[in-house]
Amino acid sequence: MNFYAIRSIYKFEMARTFRTLLQSIASPVLSTSLYFIVFGSAIGSRIQEIDGIHYGSFIVPGLVMLSLLTESISNASFGIYFPKFNGTIYEILSAPVTMWEVVIGYVGAAATKSLMLGVLMLITASFFVPIRIDHPILMVFFLVLTCISFSLFGFVIGIWADSFEKLQMIPMLVITPLVFLGGSFYSIQMLPPFWQKLSMFNPVLYLVSGFRYSFFERADVALSVSISMILVFLTLCLTVTWVIFRTGYKIKN
Repeated sequence: MNFYAIRSIYKFEMARTFRTLLQSIASPVLSTSLYFIVFGSAIGSRIQEIDGIHYGSFIVPGLVMLSLLTESISNASFGIYFPKFNGTIYEILSAPVTMWEVVIGYVGAAATKSLMLGVLMLITASFFVPIRIDHPILMVFFLVLTCISFSLFGFVIGIWADSFEKLQMIPMLVITPLVFLGGSFYSIQMLPPFWQKLSMFNPVLYLVSGFRYSFFERADVALSVSISMILVFLTLCLTVTWVIFRTGYKIKN
């Protein structure tokens, strides 16, 4: 394992984040604050509680997941797409670095940035609503696994994309709607039976449900199912990444 190569890629990507603090950190935190003002105060005044949990507190896991998923994908996809765009990807491909060392460097940096952002989100939320975490180890588990999985997914998108528009297409048109419809701001138990069953086909529901369980021991689906779904998604992303490097899809040709 070439740890020097991994460290170099990781440090380069992290340095890019600290050069763009306003865009990378301040903007997502501000957006989350606005969500709490609108949903926590305006709507929360009409919806007092869900399952015995204050509405403002109830939406915290969903808001954190919304930011984690979008930022993990954006950070990782842009990190690998930009070397493709300016041609420096060939310097990495010609260096004595294996594909997994490249993946660890880029995905590790993106996951670290998303994890930092997730922690900042929780700190920001504590200024607006009371937060309790019943299972802190489980919460960290979901945070880390979600950051790694969706950073890897973003890495795949960055390799697949051949324009800046495609980088934003999946996060904006697919991920964000799935998060909003995945029980981030409500419990699916509040929906009619047909829509409850339809919501079960939304993979983000299992992430939000499992993450919310670590806070309040309340979940729309079984915890074991939530963990299984995220592990399956991680395995799928690893497999796709291996195939991409194995065939050189949109990297060597």
